Amino acid sequence: MSQIEREKMEYDVVIVGAGPAGLSAAIRLKQLDTNLDVVVLEKGSEVGAHILSGAVLDPSGLDALLPDWKKKGAPLNVPVKEDNFYVLGAAGQIRLPNSIMPPLMNNHGNYIVSMGNVCRWMAEQAEELGVEIFPGMACSQVVYGDNGDVKGVVAGEFGKTADGTEGPGYEPGMELHGKYVFFSEGVRGSLSKEIIARYGLADNCQPPKFGIGMKEIWEVDPEKHNEGEVTHTMGWPLGFGNGGGSFVYHLDNNQVYVGYIIDLNYKNPYLFPYMEFQRFKHHPKIAKLLEGGKRVAYGARAVTKGGIQSIPQTAFPGGALLGCSAGLVNLPRIKGNHNAMHSGMAAAEAAHAAIKAGRSGDTLHDYDEALRKGPVGKDLWKVRNVAPLNSKLGPLGGLLIGGFDMWFQTIFRFSLFGTLKHGKTDAEATELASKHKPIDYPKPDGKLSFDRLTNVSFSMTNHEESQPAHLTLKDRGEPVMNNLPNYAGLASRYCPAGVYEFVEEEDKFPRFVINFQNCVHCKTCDIKDPAQNIVWTTPQGGDGPNYPNM
Repeated sequence: MSQIEREKMEYDVVIVGAGPAGLSAAIRLKQLDTNLDVVVLEKGSEVGAHILSGAVLDPSGLDALLPDWKKKGAPLNVPVKEDNFYVLGAAGQIRLPNSIMPPLMNNHGNYIVSMGNVCRWMAEQAEELGVEIFPGMACSQVVYGDNGDVKGVVAGEFGKTADGTEGPGYEPGMELHGKYVFFSEGVRGSLSKEIIARYGLADNCQPPKFGIGMKEIWEVDPEKHNEGEVTHTMGWPLGFGNGGGSFVYHLDNNQVYVGYIIDLNYKNPYLFPYMEFQRFKHHPKIAKLLEGGKRVAYGARAVTKGGIQSIPQTAFPGGALLGCSAGLVNLPRIKGNHNAMHSGMAAAEAAHAAIKAGRSGDTLHDYDEALRKGPVGKDLWKVRNVAPLNSKLGPLGGLLIGGFDMWFQTIFRFSLFGTLKHGKTDAEATELASKHKPIDYPKPDGKLSFDRLTNVSFSMTNHEESQPAHLTLKDRGEPVMNNLPNYAGLASRYCPAGVYEFVEEEDKFPRFVINFQNCVHCKTCDIKDPAQNIVWTTPQGGDGPNYPNM
């Protein structure tokens, strides 16, 4: 038990994370009862600084939360007007007719957005209702009550030195207590991970599954820009042995979002996700769009893709898991923000009813039930077999059979496959390097493709170097004794920010170096490392990327 004396603040509901889920919960709580004391704690330097998403937004969540969002000036300014899906080869492409795509894949009525800006706008709506929002306040610990329930969190601890001791400007932070605590940390949040393990919330579900999503914003020639165009591709350069594909979204101001998502269950440790993304941009179709343009931002983030089979119990004594902390992304639609909003509203309604009844610190069973039976569960149920089929059959087979399954369910309301299982975790899926051949990636040309460290500078990432590294090893010797010889130094490739490297020195044993200052908080290392030896925790508040329009 910590002996540090901290100031304590009491609230009705404490919310960790100012993403779409946390902000939706905050807004809905104040809509239900203006007298509720609600606080949102955000680790980014400002709301939106750590938000990275594609994003084509299904506005159903926003419609339910704030029906007058247009009147209030929500930054949904680019409706989708054109939907394209291509299978790429090395030199050409085949467009799949929209008529063969399952209806749920249609983006009519959706909007190309910056989710960072949507969250900034949502924060303004929340504050107008009386919600307290504290950016730059990383939550570093869970506070437990005497009965084992979640009582609150520790936030705002600053000033530790590199060795973990208290520096001259040390601030212990404060404990924020709530009748209920919501965790909306996004994918693989460190506190959410602790809570899932502590309460066994994932004991009766399939392993979580993830992808790594990398994204650049480009300013392109106005003559090549087509505002409202949405394009997705699969195939080259990743091929059909690994799951993943691209997105290219034309927003306003001659800007284009260019991104690539690679499923983290890939087997070949030589695969280099970041370089697959860079190589993709040299496809003739993509290069034609980008040539003469300018990359203005870069970022990366893990994506949940396990679907409804992988959702843990979302309610536990004293709190709830929201949004991507629970894993609510619809994989074939590549959308989760609408489900995050729905989850926030459902949690808020369950907590409001409990508080009104005089309860606190108990398990909000009504929330978990509402999540599975309401809009989120209905959205995820019909696509539940896409991820397992992709894993078993590869992306092409998964596309064909998964597409058939979605069409069949649309017509007949059930699946011939029942509910398929995922099997291995993404870490366990990694095979020994001896079973594979190295992949030769072309060197970035500095015009369409870029090295990692150059691109990281476009994420505006910053970490105070005197603090303890927020990336730690369970076993300090494991990287050079296992990861390097058995997996060809996989850790040096799965990170899209160049955090990890093996330094070879003449007549010396290799060194494993963690450049935590580069970290863009994607969490890939925490997910993909075969030995599960790397642990991601929050750095001090405000550190990390500072995304402007992601």
